[in-house]
Amino acid sequence: MTKRRLALFAATIAGILAVDQITKWLVRGAFEVGESRPIIPDVLWLTHVRNTGAAFGMFKGQQWFLIAVAVVVLAVIAYVIHRVRPESPLAHAALAMIAAGTCGNLVDRVVSGGVTDFFDLGWFPVFNVADISLDIGVALLVWWLLFGTEHHHAPDAASAAPGDMAACVADE
Repeated sequence: MTKRRLALFAATIAGILAVDQITKWLVRGAFEVGESRPIIPDVLWLTHVRNTGAAFGMFKGQQWFLIAVAVVVLAVIAYVIHRVRPESPLAHAALAMIAAGTCGNLVDRVVSGGVTDFFDLGWFPVFNVADISLDIGVALLVWWLLFGTEHHHAPDAASAAPGDMAACVADE
């Protein structure tokens, strides 16, 4: 990854993380836990929720497990960026958004033992900016994996000519 791309990658993470943490700070300062205010009547409320689990209430109270999962996710992203080195800007954006969302919720778990959620649609679990970043990042990553044309595939060993096998082994 070029220095410019790495800087853009880091800036994307920092920007999303800043928006996530500022919005959570504002909600914690302006709302009591459980307090809700309509933003768009019958569509969107701001509701202060403290979530000690993961999405849809899974792993409630399992903070150390969720912290460990976040650290593993960040380690895998670092590995992919530094060793796999995808060339696609879409892959970079997806990985940056996933990293930012993971970091945003990780900060909450480490600092306060739970994640601050506040966007409330009434029919869906309450969520935050980090969750939005994670969801969009995963969607972009899936799109890239399914439809991206810039994947690097190793030659198929069964169809390679005998002289090509040395090149296959040398590339690994």
